[in-house]
Amino acid sequence: MELMGLVQPRPVTFAEAEEIIDDDGHGGSEGNPDGMARVYVSPELDGWTLVIGPWCDPCDVERSDDVLHLCRDLSARYGQAQAYYYGAQGDGSAWLVAQDGVVLRRYCETGEAENAYLTLGEPLPLERARRKQLGLPAVWDEATESDEDEDEWKWAAFDLAPEIAAALGVSPLKLTAETRVEGNGVIAFTLNATEVQAESLRLDAEADLSA
Repeated sequence: MELMGLVQPRPVTFAEAEEIIDDDGHGGSEGNPDGMARVYVSPELDGWTLVIGPWCDPCDVERSDDVLHLCRDLSARYGQAQAYYYGAQGDGSAWLVAQDGVVLRRYCETGEAENAYLTLGEPLPLERARRKQLGLPAVWDEATESDEDEDEWKWAAFDLAPEIAAALGVSPLKLTAETRVEGNGVIAFTLNATEVQAESLRLDAEADLSA
C-alpha cells in the first residue's frame, strides 16, 4: 500500500467491498464521481493480494501509464504484478503482466481506437493458444491483419481477461471456499482522493483569506 500511495485504510468485509467497488465502477458516488478515489485491498488469497477498483484499469486513458509503472515497480519488489480490466457486459478485456521489474505484456481489446497504441510485448501463451484454436496466426501484426481476422480475434479477446488472470495467478471471479485466505481486506484511498482533498483545503483557505 505504501508503494502504491494508498492511505487511510478501513477494514471491510468482502460483501461491503463488493458493494463499494460496484458503485465506484458504475459512475462513482458523491465525492468520488469518477470512481478513482478508493480501492479494495484484499487479504492474501492463495499467496496473492488483489487491489480492485477503476483506479487499477490498465487501459484507462488517464491511468494507463501510472498503472504500468506501478506494476513494474511492484513486480521488482515482489516478483510478479498484473493488472486487468474486464467488462462483464460485453465491454472488453485488458491485461498487463510484469515480472521482476519488466513489463512482459500489455494488451487491450475494449473497442476503443486507442487500444492499438497501448500494446506492448509479445503475446502470452494463452493468447497464442486461443488464436490457434480460431485458426489465426499465433503472432500477428495489428496494422496488417485482415478485417475478418481482426473481428474474430476481437470478440474472443473481449472475454479473455478472467482466463488469463486465473492462469497466471488468482482471478477475483474464481474465488471459492477452498481459496486460502490470510489477513483482512481494507478499503483505502488513492492519490486521486488525497489530491482532491488537498485542493479542497487550499481553496477553503483561499476563501477564508478572501473573507
